[in-house]
Amino acid sequence: MPGAPTRRAAARESAAAGPSANLVEIFSSIQGEGPLVGAPALFIRFGECDLRCAWCDSPETWRPARRCRVEWPRGSGRFEILANPVDVGTALAHAERLELARHRHVSFTGGEPLLQPEPLRALAREVRRRGVASLLETHGLHAGALEQVIDEIDFVSMDWKLASDVRRASDDPAAPARDFHDAHEAFLRVARRAPGLCVKLVITAASQSAEIDEAARRVAAVAPEATLILQPVTPAGRVRETPRAERLLEHSFRVAKLVRDVRLVPQTHKLYGAL
Repeated sequence: MPGAPTRRAAARESAAAGPSANLVEIFSSIQGEGPLVGAPALFIRFGECDLRCAWCDSPETWRPARRCRVEWPRGSGRFEILANPVDVGTALAHAERLELARHRHVSFTGGEPLLQPEPLRALAREVRRRGVASLLETHGLHAGALEQVIDEIDFVSMDWKLASDVRRASDDPAAPARDFHDAHEAFLRVARRAPGLCVKLVITAASQSAEIDEAARRVAAVAPEATLILQPVTPAGRVRETPRAERLLEHSFRVAKLVRDVRLVPQTHKLYGAL
């Protein structure tokens, strides 16, 4: 039939498109937290998460998204809608339309990107090929998935979750909370292979000194070169207040005796109303 693609051509087109991902949104903004705060960043947010954080401000990312919204024009806060899943080629085309090269890095965030390691790896590889750094924002629990992508990631920003405020989605809510220390330590042993690394602890009024100190001791033992970010919680979800200033200072000075590079950094993008 004239004009119809051959099977070989169709296969080439499919390969060029790459694997597909469940995405929530693609947009341009400013990095709002961690040691890269203030840098222009393009965000690709993945759908689905297997944790339930008390302060979560995006519970719509807990489950796979039906649609992906894509900002257009850049900086407008207006969005076009794509059907999920979105193949890597399409995601990259929209990133380039948002002037990918003008951003310091692409932040792969969620949800939890490491629940979809194949498209994550493909996207990170293509972003690097275009001369832009890749930042992985992750809850820091899936060490095996990180092994699949670590050689394509320039900077890992991993959370160290505290059982005082976070549970696994699969946990029995009536059972005692299980800590995450061992899983985070295993993850950190892989993450330290990235050129850049930070570990983030979200601090709430419920956070206990003992669990914070245990996390800090393990970071110091496994990845002493890592930056440890203490992030005062931004009230959201079930969390209604930020810890008192004197409590935050107490945590900061105490943890600074354990870890070489400790910083107290809030979510700055909440201050100016960005995504």
